[in-house]
Parts: sequence; C-alpha cells; structure tokens
Amino acid sequence: MQKLTVTIPVGAQSMALSTAWPDGPGPFPAIVVIQHAPGLDTFTQTMVERLAQAGYVAAAPDLYHRLDARLDGMAKMKLLRDREVEADVAATVDWLRGHAAVASERLGIIGFCMGGRVVYLAAAANPHFKAAVVFYGGNIMQPWGEGVVAPFARTSEIRCPLMFHFGADDTNPSPDDMRRYDAELTHHNKPHEFHAYAGAGHAFLNFTNAERFREAAAAVAWPRALEFLARHLGA
Repeated sequence: MQKLTVTIPVGAQSMALSTAWPDGPGPFPAIVVIQHAPGLDTFTQTMVERLAQAGYVAAAPDLYHRLDARLDGMAKMKLLRDREVEADVAATVDWLRGHAAVASERLGIIGFCMGGRVVYLAAAANPHFKAAVVFYGGNIMQPWGEGVVAPFARTSEIRCPLMFHFGADDTNPSPDDMRRYDAELTHHNKPHEFHAYAGAGHAFLNFTNAERFREAAAAVAWPRALEFLARHLGA
C-alpha cells in the first residue's frame, strides 16, 4: 500500500487530500472518503488506509481548508457551506479520474457522521459516483448556506445505489429520520439498503472514541460496506 498527502486546487484555494492506494499498476476503482466532524484525524485516515488495503484508491479531502485552523471540529462543521463542499468533492473526483492508477468509471463515495450527509448531497450533485455509503449521516434534511436546498430535497437527483448504516440508539439521525429517508428514496425509486444496529448510537464505528465505539456493530457494518462497494465497483 502507498500513502501520500497531496495538495490540489479548488478554485482559488488549495486543498489537502489524504490518499492511499494498493501496490501494483492498477487500474483500481476509487473511493472519495468524507471526514467526520473532527476532520482528517486518525479515524478518517485509517478508513482511507482500510479502503486501500481492500483494493481501492482512496482520497479524503480536507473540507475545512478554508477555515481557521484554531477552531475545533464542531465549530468548523457549522461553518461549512454546501456549494463549497460540492466544489471540494468535485475537485477530488477530478483528481481521482486523472490518476493513472484509477479506473475512472468505477468511483464511489463513503462518509461518516457529517460526512454521511455530504455523501447524500454528493450522490445527487455529482454524476460520476456508482455507489455511495452513508454511516450515521445526520442533518440531511437541513441546508448548509443561503440559496441552497437540503440534500434531502435533492433525492430525485441521486444517480447511484446507496447503503446506510444507523445506530438504533442514535438521535441524529434518529429512527424517525431513517424512516423518512427510506420513504423519500422509495418514492423516487432510488436503490438503497438500510442497516440498523441494536445497542449502537452515533459514531459507533469510531474506534478512537471509547464511549461511542461499538465493536460488535463495527464488526458487521464495515464488511457490509466493503461488500456493497465491491458489488457495484469491483475491487
């Protein structure tokens, strides 16, 4: 496995990507990895590495690159705006599609916590994704910024199958949110599958947070996500 942090342009800005890819010439399918609220921390970078070990070129954009580095993750998350996030994801997709080791028509996206919300948005906004995985994505029914609609309101634009993972004890997204997502996706005939895990709350996959991590749920959810990605992208 190879690992590298690269810098790419997004308009007039520069954005870091945490990347990893398998040994060998490829081409490999690729995954955009969307951070949780703490950013490109140990958890997010480990997810990038796990995907590379599973046979993907993985790239996690630093969605906080426009923001004051002195702010904590929750403060930064509240300053994100959907139009800028869309631009960051699009720039990451362009970088991956131009990478010599990437099979450019086999792209997926996965995200955690706030990253799950971004995945829902990106599945609607970007035409290149063939699969999308959402881990406990909250606030999908809320817009970020003026003059935009919530990702939920763009469900009809989604172009790829989705897989969702929920903690049964989570409050954001709550079980009622899960039912609303399901109803809206079904209404628009969007292929999707949902998995809920008893005894798990928000961020149950985050092994760096002892209070939230649930080993039993994580041991089932992550292989499910890999199987879904392999089914739609190959590996």
